[in-house]
Amino acid sequence: MKKTLLIVATLLMNYVGMAQTPYQPTAENLKAREQFQDQKFGVFLHWGLYSMMGVTEWIMTNRDIHYQEYPKLAKTFYPSEFDADAWISAIKAAGAKYITITTRHHDGFSLFKTATSSYNSVDGTPFKRDIIKELAEACKRHGIKLHLYYSHLDWGREDYPVGRTGRGTGRPKEKANWPSYFNFMNTQLTELLTNYGEVGAIWFDGWWDHDNDAKPFDWQLEEQYGIIHKLQPQCLIGNNHHTTPFPGEDIQIFERDLPGENKAGLSGQDISRLPLESCQTINEHWGYSITDSNYKSGKELIQMLVRAAGKNANLLLNIGPEPGGALPSLALDRLKTIGEWLNKYGETIYGTRGGIVGPHDWGVSTQRGNKLYIHIMNCMDSSLFIPTSNHKVKSAVVYGTNKRVNFTKTGKGITLNLDTVPTDIDYIVELSL
Repeated sequence: MKKTLLIVATLLMNYVGMAQTPYQPTAENLKAREQFQDQKFGVFLHWGLYSMMGVTEWIMTNRDIHYQEYPKLAKTFYPSEFDADAWISAIKAAGAKYITITTRHHDGFSLFKTATSSYNSVDGTPFKRDIIKELAEACKRHGIKLHLYYSHLDWGREDYPVGRTGRGTGRPKEKANWPSYFNFMNTQLTELLTNYGEVGAIWFDGWWDHDNDAKPFDWQLEEQYGIIHKLQPQCLIGNNHHTTPFPGEDIQIFERDLPGENKAGLSGQDISRLPLESCQTINEHWGYSITDSNYKSGKELIQMLVRAAGKNANLLLNIGPEPGGALPSLALDRLKTIGEWLNKYGETIYGTRGGIVGPHDWGVSTQRGNKLYIHIMNCMDSSLFIPTSNHKVKSAVVYGTNKRVNFTKTGKGITLNLDTVPTDIDYIVELSL
């Protein structure tokens, strides 16, 4: 513990010395951004004590559970079916390239061994296993990138200044101590970035807990970000704050929406030039819900992935593992469907960027070099105008079969003359420019 605190203090002092210099990402960081954009598909995993209750991850605040009662759940936390290799194998087979796992959610329970308190899966439960360590090792074995979710807020710690959530958990407001809490977070982040190998990204959540404060709340993000970039320069930082990116962030997150959309009311912010990620649920909840079997169909999920890629974004698809540690069978079924599709059509997704043809109701385009992939997902006719502007199209074929597609020059684009109305989940025409 003393060693970790010394590291944190040193990093903070180093940051203060550089505080006047705007954040300049390192070469390793810029390379990691490119790799992140190439990956296109990740799996989000919301798992913790809340999973045991089967009513999602906000149960502590939604039911106003007392902060001294909620931790008693840890005494019976024993997910006997948890198998890190089984999780990562299924995720890899689905075509995902990275996972984002909740190391510590808003309830304050840590899925890793930490010197900051015994309220963790190793020291505070009969399970006595470091879940993050096992997942980190499995990710390394299977070639999957490890990203770590970390909550900025805490409904249980007395030193966390009470925000607009968790107000009914009984914490005494007068015990709030921001310097203490800030040090706690930075100590845990230092542990995560020191003890678990290379981390692809830190995924923050909870900034919005103080977005209504009369006086703007200072999260000291730049200092915290400085620690992360000092420990692992390649590690990307994202923050689910529902606004435009802050200095020091490396990716921009859109919750329950694709960039440029705001159907869920959380993603109306401007689109930055940073790598983009859309996080979406596979059913209706983030954490495990025993009553939620309303899973999106394989078709919906594949088209969501394709539309994200067409908007130059990654899809981070969330699954809430069961209390016993297994991934839900319906989730595994959907992952299998996505994996089978990506085995056939992944070339049109991985390593691409949003194409020169912007998103339309009929679909999107992705592009790699002079190959433009037209993803047709909602077309009501056997002909389709593609606004390629002044770009010359040399040839058009159906992706996967190389069947020639006839086309005619039409104004500032071409009209594809298809044999029939496309009915595939994603009918892909490959254009050579």
